Amino acid sequence: MTRPPTAAQRRVIDAADPVTGRLRGTEAQLAALVGRGLAFRHPRPPHDHFLTPAGHRLREAEPEAEPAAAVAAPRAETGVFTARVGGEEEPPYGGPSRVREVHSAWQGLLELRRMTNPDGAVDRPCGWERTHLVQAAALALEAAGHRPAGGDSDGPDADRPGTDGYRVRATPQPDAVAVRGPDDGTLRACAATLEKAGWHASEHTDPRSRTRYLLASPRRV
Repeated sequence: MTRPPTAAQRRVIDAADPVTGRLRGTEAQLAALVGRGLAFRHPRPPHDHFLTPAGHRLREAEPEAEPAAAVAAPRAETGVFTARVGGEEEPPYGGPSRVREVHSAWQGLLELRRMTNPDGAVDRPCGWERTHLVQAAALALEAAGHRPAGGDSDGPDADRPGTDGYRVRATPQPDAVAVRGPDDGTLRACAATLEKAGWHASEHTDPRSRTRYLLASPRRV
């Protein structure tokens, strides 16, 4: 790409679905983005347009410069959705807007499964989820209405159960995450949600703290 996208094309890019990269715009705008290598047209009906890796990089990059009036206008910090893993020091703002964002992200992930799983299955995790295990498992839990643990540090207490909700953490196993909660009931509810979302979940006991936790991994064919 030799020239930056126009303001209208940039708005289309910025408005792309944060998970799938699906685009909405006029035929001319979408065709122009395809020509610049920032988007592609999916071969399956309904032939929607999606960001390419270059398009995603451009969307996530900070603008080089903005007019003073634009800088002064309030806007989202990043515009990129992140699922609650539990225990964040600065959790995202909650309320109805967060519920809508989570629902949209989950629906986008189901569509990503449909597009990228070879058999079009939506009941089984896709490649993106297998490379973003913590975020994928956390999104499944948050979308189902589970409460994430409150804002405390991720340091020495990272392996301890949250006092008011779930925590999702990476493990030494490359294909599994640990899910911790304040009680057995929370763990069982989280396990049921993850199983329904296409994950295997089993309960284990931490040898150091003797607390119970889930070990969850994406189900394969």
